[in-house]
Amino acid sequence: MPLADLFRRPHYASDATRFLDELRRSHPALDEQQQQGRARLWDRDIDRGLQAEFSAACVAQRPYVYQTAADD
Repeated sequence: MPLADLFRRPHYASDATRFLDELRRSHPALDEQQQQGRARLWDRDIDRGLQAEFSAACVAQRPYVYQTAADD
C-alpha cells in the first residue's frame, strides 16, 4: 500500500468545495457567465503602440519616496 493511500480521505469535501458544488448545481449558466466576464476584462488584444506610449510617459521615482531630502 502506497503511503499516500494511508492519508487519503475519499469522502471528505471541505465546506468551500461543497458550497461551490452546490452553487454550480443551482446555477448551471455560472461557468459561461464567468468566461464571458473574463473575456470582457482580460482576453483582449494589446495595442503595442499605446503600451509603448504609456511606458514612455512613466516618471522615474526616487528610491526612497517618503524620505525628505535636504536638496529639494
